[in-house]
Amino acid sequence: MPTSSIDWSRVKRVLVIRLRSIGDTVLTTPSLIALRKFLPDAQIDILLEDWVAPVLDSFPSIDNVLTVGDSAASRFATAREIRRRKYDTVLNLHGGTTSTFLTFASGARYRAGYAHYQYAFLHNILVGSSADFWDRSIVHSAEQHLALLGSVGVPVEDKPKTNLGVSDAALDSLAVKFLAGTSHAFADSGPFALMHPAAAFETKQWSVTNFARTAEFLKTKGIVTIAVAAQHESAMLDDLQAQSKIPVCAFEDLTLPEITALASRASLFVGNDSGIAHIAAAVGTPSVVIFGSSNRDHWRPWTDAPNEIVFSPFPCQPCPGHECKEFGDPKCILSVSVESVTAAIDRVLG
Repeated sequence: MPTSSIDWSRVKRVLVIRLRSIGDTVLTTPSLIALRKFLPDAQIDILLEDWVAPVLDSFPSIDNVLTVGDSAASRFATAREIRRRKYDTVLNLHGGTTSTFLTFASGARYRAGYAHYQYAFLHNILVGSSADFWDRSIVHSAEQHLALLGSVGVPVEDKPKTNLGVSDAALDSLAVKFLAGTSHAFADSGPFALMHPAAAFETKQWSVTNFARTAEFLKTKGIVTIAVAAQHESAMLDDLQAQSKIPVCAFEDLTLPEITALASRASLFVGNDSGIAHIAAAVGTPSVVIFGSSNRDHWRPWTDAPNEIVFSPFPCQPCPGHECKEFGDPKCILSVSVESVTAAIDRVLG
């Protein structure tokens, strides 16, 4: 049977588990900040998927980042490592099969998760919904994480915002990449906007043509554009440069810490709803984020920095986003105009 609460006086080692994407990881940082404030002397570690773990390089509120890969061998090796570390408490902020298996395998005295998780019985502390905790139906992803902590006794009422550290090493390596290519002219060109034209799904993907027009608008305000995407999205960056009437600097080989460093120096972020948008928000960069199929209330930037989300409302929003079952073509993202984005840019820049 689940226990009723955690005796925090007995807790010296805590593991937080949050698998999946960049945005999910960034939106865990408010919970890590709250946990560190509550347990300043405890060991606080986090388990992430291996490809996303560099996002928390230089993040000050944790002691160690543990990683897990896709293979069964990696998961079993990670389970052994977690058990070896003898955590007192494991907080499962994900709830998927892998995270729940690893929570149970930890052997921790306290294993906390939401009661709606699949295989919830593998936890020994189960809490109700985040909507019940905050006493409202609309809850942000960051609040959902915080509610689990709050339900087991961690003070979370101040609801910290997302935060990421910027390392000197990332700034140095970023400078080397600027100087090594044709982008060196942008290094000293004054204010710049970080643009991320990629997205996980077509239903979240504003057109490259629209991003090109936005880059041209930014140039009229004295702001140059630096665009980033992953290596498999390099054709999108080439298309952006080809369609823009002004020079656009593009990188498809930046590491996550380098993207964080670049975002921290930007005057503005403009892009689709994505993990990169959450990185920009977490380093305090003013942001304009374009939404299509996503749940805006759940995934909007969680920051005190100036920000706006731009969208065209449709009754079918939000949806899973893998495809548009309502119209075929995703009208939600296709209907967002360049004018609505540039107007939001003007407001965010003040």
